[in-house]
Amino acid sequence: MEVKFTNMFNKSLKRLIWHQHWLYRTYSTFRYDIPLFIKNIWRFRRELYQHQWWDYHFNLRLLYRSLSITYKGMKEKGIEVSETREPKLKAMERVLELLKNKLDDNYIERTEDKFGKLPDTDWGFEKCEDGLYRLVDDESEEEKSHRRNIYKTAQFLEDEEWKELWDLIKGTKNSRNLNKYDGSDMRGWWD
Repeated sequence: MEVKFTNMFNKSLKRLIWHQHWLYRTYSTFRYDIPLFIKNIWRFRRELYQHQWWDYHFNLRLLYRSLSITYKGMKEKGIEVSETREPKLKAMERVLELLKNKLDDNYIERTEDKFGKLPDTDWGFEKCEDGLYRLVDDESEEEKSHRRNIYKTAQFLEDEEWKELWDLIKGTKNSRNLNKYDGSDMRGWWD
């Protein structure tokens, strides 16, 4: 077997060597890296303004913003075939929806839409003999039961969506099988 190198191979090899040279890396830093850094500061400005070391919502907001940019790019500029791109877009949409629900903390409102509003109660206080005040519980058993049901269901909904969010990100057994590809597994969400 005879192996020949074409002129194009030599040009590619020279380009690879040149891209490792300190002069090109310096040029690349000023031409590409610094403008991209500034562009990313602008893209993530809201998330950066709201960062607190103790608040895990920052991490979720950052993921939400980053995934929104990826989703938009893949949907508008993606060149991948639709058989694999569409399931990815669908999975990304669902992840964005789940992240938005978590960031908005809308579980009680969504549960109220399904089972009815929480009862409005007036806060009543009575004076104790030691000069302090005590909250008076004047809700009926039916109202208490409804309130417990709403909170319990909202907590269940939040837990289920949290589990679904990370299942979509980590992928399922079908995420690597191209015959039954479901779009999950964040490692494959690139174009």
